[in-house]
Amino acid sequence: MKTSDFLRETYAALVSNKIRTGLTMLGIVIGIASVIAMVSIGQGAQSSIQNSIQSLGSNLIIVSPGAQGGPGAQVSAGRGSARTLTQADADSIGTEVASVNAASPELTGRYQVTAKGTNTNTSVVGVTSAYPTVRNLEVAEGSFISDQNVKSLSKVAVLGPTARDDLFGTDAEAIGQTVRIKGQQFKVIGVTVAKGGSGFTSQDDMIFVPLTSAQKLLAGEDYVTSVSVQAASAGAMAQVQADITTLLLERHKISDPASPDFSILNQNDIVATASSITGTFTILLAAVAGISLLVGGIGIMNMMLTTVTERTREIGLRKAIGAKQSDISRQFLVEAVALTLTGGLLGVLLGMLISFGVNALGLISTSVSVSSILLAFGVSTAIGVVFGYYPATRAAKLNPIDALRYE
Repeated sequence: MKTSDFLRETYAALVSNKIRTGLTMLGIVIGIASVIAMVSIGQGAQSSIQNSIQSLGSNLIIVSPGAQGGPGAQVSAGRGSARTLTQADADSIGTEVASVNAASPELTGRYQVTAKGTNTNTSVVGVTSAYPTVRNLEVAEGSFISDQNVKSLSKVAVLGPTARDDLFGTDAEAIGQTVRIKGQQFKVIGVTVAKGGSGFTSQDDMIFVPLTSAQKLLAGEDYVTSVSVQAASAGAMAQVQADITTLLLERHKISDPASPDFSILNQNDIVATASSITGTFTILLAAVAGISLLVGGIGIMNMMLTTVTERTREIGLRKAIGAKQSDISRQFLVEAVALTLTGGLLGVLLGMLISFGVNALGLISTSVSVSSILLAFGVSTAIGVVFGYYPATRAAKLNPIDALRYE
């Protein structure tokens, strides 16, 4: 048989019972659409998390304090809650470690902040002038904390856009206004550019004050809660991390490298860990959605077996006039593949519409990749071949005499 004959016969067979064909195809459509949508949601979440981490700074290394564990200690003290880092540590990192662009000591606390009858509970971060460089932060209005502000314990504040909106509204002028933090009045001198993100780590919902003011007026201590370090390049991050470890062990007079009173997080490690988690999440979503593909494949096999039974006399007649077993099996296999490919195409379109719709509604970020589309087509073709093979083989092996006598 010619290819055109196969295609014409396939079309006639599929449209002869439109409702059954449509319902059988529906399983493949739903399965492929589910896979496309779930994978796009997983990849979108992965991209969103990576962008959020990268937005915190370029080539970023974060040094956090942590209590040193003694002999026989069963529980490690809370990382970030101890008071083992100082501004002097940050200054040493910035001047003594090679391939460091800047080091920014930070003191973070959460306070109730009030202004003209409004209030919000947000993070107040004591910083130095190096913070915008290390953390990729830009000022939209006014100015940022200066070295002079830090030296003179100035009562000035820079607001993130979310904190500004909560305290003064979206239309009010915040520059020159005052906010009260823990009984102290701070004058607003700037508002930062919105970076997006949510939760406690969102820079949009932070208030920045001079580090010394945060230490003396708010915390009453000289420690810092973290030191953010910007390496000169991504390739230098591992060496910078090792040099910081050596320097702090010497400064803190710790002889055992296995028992430091600090911890260091490398931005690349954070991104890799987050990517691994979201990658596993994406695979899980795709696997769950893939179950519907299996169900759709079983539906394809069921329909093709029913079709073989209904067309038994036709198969016998074809064999009687000279059709080969390969022609018969190929005919039914082509019908199964045509069914799954059509369903796969419709499923891809539906999956893309779902992904774009979820993204447009702002429910969650999605990302449809070419690889997921190609995978969907490949899977739909494979389903047609795998689940169409047995019915096609069964049809090809029918005895022509028995088939002609079939009622």
